[in-house]
Amino acid sequence: MKFDIKEEDMIIKPYKQEGPIYVREQKGFFQKIRRNLGWFLMLTFVLIPWIPYNGQQAILLDFGTQQFKIFGATFLPQDFMILAWIFMVGAFALFFVTTWLGRVWCGYTCPQTIWMLMFTWVEHRVEGTRNQRIKLDKSDWDSKKIAKKTAKHAIWLFISVFTATSFMAYFIPAKELYLDMFTLQWSGLTSFWVFLFAFCTYGNAGFLREKMCTVACPYSRFQSVMFDKDTLVVTYDSGRGENRGRRKRKDDPKQKGLGDCVDCNLCVEVCPAGIDIRNGLQYECINCGLCIDACNETMNKFGYQPDLIKYQSEHQQAGKKSNPFRLKIVGYGAITVLIMVTMVIWAFNRTPIEASVIRDRNALYRVNYEGLVENPYTLSVINKTQHDLTYTVSLKGLPNAKLTAPVTTHIAGGDMALIPVTVTADGYDLKGKRIPIQFTIESQQDATISITKDSYFYKN
Repeated sequence: MKFDIKEEDMIIKPYKQEGPIYVREQKGFFQKIRRNLGWFLMLTFVLIPWIPYNGQQAILLDFGTQQFKIFGATFLPQDFMILAWIFMVGAFALFFVTTWLGRVWCGYTCPQTIWMLMFTWVEHRVEGTRNQRIKLDKSDWDSKKIAKKTAKHAIWLFISVFTATSFMAYFIPAKELYLDMFTLQWSGLTSFWVFLFAFCTYGNAGFLREKMCTVACPYSRFQSVMFDKDTLVVTYDSGRGENRGRRKRKDDPKQKGLGDCVDCNLCVEVCPAGIDIRNGLQYECINCGLCIDACNETMNKFGYQPDLIKYQSEHQQAGKKSNPFRLKIVGYGAITVLIMVTMVIWAFNRTPIEASVIRDRNALYRVNYEGLVENPYTLSVINKTQHDLTYTVSLKGLPNAKLTAPVTTHIAGGDMALIPVTVTADGYDLKGKRIPIQFTIESQQDATISITKDSYFYKN
């Protein structure tokens, strides 16, 4: 028996067509969620640097002075342990969400996806629908094409520069940044970073697009280790949809031996990654649900049941019951909550003052004209609040010793001061050559703002 197999049937088709992806604009339930969430996240990103707090910018990460101000609290490089807590919370929260809902981070909240769809939205408004954009790109260059392309790229560049400037407002006071921009007084360093970030935004969202998700992003590569048979992902019901085929609305699919899939190809045309979800789960899928909206729209037109494409787990697809409280997802959730609680406790117990004791190692002690032993110290004190405070210094550990120090020391918010102090004691009253002592620095305005630092008193 011989089989007549055509050569073209032996070619394995790629997951998407070669060349640029022309994303079709789609409306629907999941698209509405994404668009509203995208607008909220973008507005939050832009407006946060403009929030005032106690006459200052609420959030300012000033690398020049190494002061990071967040709603009244000033964090210094010594406090960067909080970054470790934040990264751990973010990592385990991502593991939790991915195990539960797949790549919804990529589809709904990833900046790359949000800006990519925003650029696509601009493209649709300037150049037209998907078919019009394809036709425009294939047409010869004329005045109409040049005008549309110029307008599109001008808007893209404006969005990119505005995005980069909004990002820099987290590191440079927003009012100062924009005032210098309009008066053309940006420094070379500021200009470099703004245009670098603008170039990256313009290139990623305008040209690389889905390649960042399918090629460059490491998350798409290791996400599969977090998936299990209960993870909710976008799936196509092949049992109901096959055999797929085109038909008229009044046709009876059973008489034609067809399933519910009308092979309209809209699920592919609306996909930002350009994949065909009907080919099964693929790592390129960002779980955005656009194909669900497109398919439901078609099912509604033909009078078929919705959700031929929908969010469901492998177990649900096989007709089994999914377990939402499995050990993996409970573990990720518990660890996330535990780290968040630990971070909050650390933040509340954080003392808004930092101090260190500096000794002159060339002269640990000296004997004055009265025969008493003197030890000089320098106290380095940092006011980690955003308002001015006055501090006093006291001594513990040497009952009969005399502390010579300024009565009060005024330190501006976020500043550091060096306080010279001297401890004097009678050597005959002391046992041993090295006696532990403690310096206590306390705020006069708030007794809860204090710190105690250990040191030693030396004698001959």
